[in-house]
Amino acid sequence: MKNHLVHMVLQRAKKYGSRPVFKLINEDNHKLENLSWDFLAKKINEVSKSLISLGYSVESKVGIFANNRPEWSMADIGILSIRAIVVPFYGTSNKEQLKYIVDETEMELMFVDDAVQLEKAMWLLDKSTLKTIITFSEHSIQHSAVISWSDFCIMGNKTQDIVLSNLLESANEEDIASIIYTSGTTGEPKGAMLSHLNFMHCFKINDLRLDITENDQSLAFLPLSHIFERSWTFFIMYCGGTNTFLSNPKKVIEVLSLVKPTIMCVVPRFFEKTYEGIYEEYQNWSTLKQKIFDWSIAVGHQTIGKKKLSVGLQMKHKVAKKMVLNKLMGIFGGNLRTTPCAGAAIQPDLLKFFHAIGLFVNYGYGATETTATVSCIKTNIYDLDTCGSIMPETNVYIGENEEIIVEGDTVFKGYFNKPIETAKVLEGKTFKTGDEGYITKDNYLVMTDRIKDLMKTSGGKYISPQKLELLIGQNKFVEQIVVVGDNKKFVTALIVPTFELLKQAYPQLKLEKKSNLQIVDDPDVVKFFKKIIDQDQNKLDGYEQIKRFILLPEPFSIENNGLTNTLKIKRKHVTAQYQDLIDDMYKK
Repeated sequence: MKNHLVHMVLQRAKKYGSRPVFKLINEDNHKLENLSWDFLAKKINEVSKSLISLGYSVESKVGIFANNRPEWSMADIGILSIRAIVVPFYGTSNKEQLKYIVDETEMELMFVDDAVQLEKAMWLLDKSTLKTIITFSEHSIQHSAVISWSDFCIMGNKTQDIVLSNLLESANEEDIASIIYTSGTTGEPKGAMLSHLNFMHCFKINDLRLDITENDQSLAFLPLSHIFERSWTFFIMYCGGTNTFLSNPKKVIEVLSLVKPTIMCVVPRFFEKTYEGIYEEYQNWSTLKQKIFDWSIAVGHQTIGKKKLSVGLQMKHKVAKKMVLNKLMGIFGGNLRTTPCAGAAIQPDLLKFFHAIGLFVNYGYGATETTATVSCIKTNIYDLDTCGSIMPETNVYIGENEEIIVEGDTVFKGYFNKPIETAKVLEGKTFKTGDEGYITKDNYLVMTDRIKDLMKTSGGKYISPQKLELLIGQNKFVEQIVVVGDNKKFVTALIVPTFELLKQAYPQLKLEKKSNLQIVDDPDVVKFFKKIIDQDQNKLDGYEQIKRFILLPEPFSIENNGLTNTLKIKRKHVTAQYQDLIDDMYKK
């Protein structure tokens, strides 16, 4: 078998035949429908030949602008089959973001999903190189440039068989498989070029690290346009497992009981929101029920990292599981055993909480430019205060300014059409990540902050915003926080409270009938947050501490452009949006 994504998928299809590879959720009857490996191979063939019939071939840049669904992966693999290059877009991308990427890649064809995405794509038709739009969903729009998925899939014929066969035969591991644009928390987006070798080597080293089998069931709710879910979806195929696609990630908790996944990849925000939901319920329980919950979690903590439990701890753990822990695991469908987790920093206490209830979270570190994983937690030996152990066949060392440097076959080929930017970070297979970190004496990797995010006060002191944000953000009354302080006299912060939890926990503040705007202006609420912030940061040096803060009535979100599509806070955008409030904090 060639070291190539398409050859891998077709080989697995031949092996597994009628077994399910994908599942989709029928929105009408709320049941799962199976799609077999044979069906996947058939659709890949149709997509490939239809693309050839339209004149696309080697190195054509083809876009996918859609929510998660089986057709996403069918189009993905079909594009790769003709040695073309897949350029994914986040399903929530705006017109300007689309146009930037379409223009830079000179894209002519794009797959889209819903009516909103179709409208945005059609806007590009007379403003860019885009010529053809294929719609996964059925639409009533009549336009010569718009072709439905069903019509598109029958455009090819047997005359393309030889062409397709020759393209597959000539394919090699160094072919560029995808150009994935980084989410752009600062500056303009850059398209990371990833080869088939990058992906295939990623699967090899993950297979050495993770215990995933053909019996595993995964749930894909993170966007397939992101390297994490995209590479994971291919990895599930590599392992012969089954993947269920969820188009609306906000429904993930709702569908877990239906899908009952054994594995799925997540971002820290998933655990943050789940934890908040659990503790919202906790506030309404009786004192006795809260004590039982606390005792059970404490018992769970005692089992973390232990290969063998004492008889006494075994008995206590059995009781804790029956009373509390199994019910908490039921939130995730009851079968979930492990969740690779990356994409942002996570609070160690949060990580330990979910390990305590019995969910093994494979927290790790990676980047688009390293085809996702550089390090992750091993199942047999680990330290939950780190980003885990460095992956097999991957070299990591610490360079100047404590920068994490990665070397290996998962390192990308450069940024598309950006040679200067590429030269700054890439030399052969060695990538300068731009992240500050260190390697512990036990060979665990720790990422401390983005180097470019490090702040220097006007007094010359360096501050890590991530350190502060994790410290203060672990408080259950803090929904989100952005630390400010670069070139300033002292550190300030923008804080979004966890409004519902605040109302439940402190009825004496009489917040139930107040709007969020009224709550953040309430002097008693401000005093409350001053108190908890001072308590949480009392062990920090004075120059590191938050001296002033503003409470905000609205959370940062993708919709208000405060979060990237991967749920990272857009620090540059947020600080610009609230610049007047920030300036006021320094004038007082």
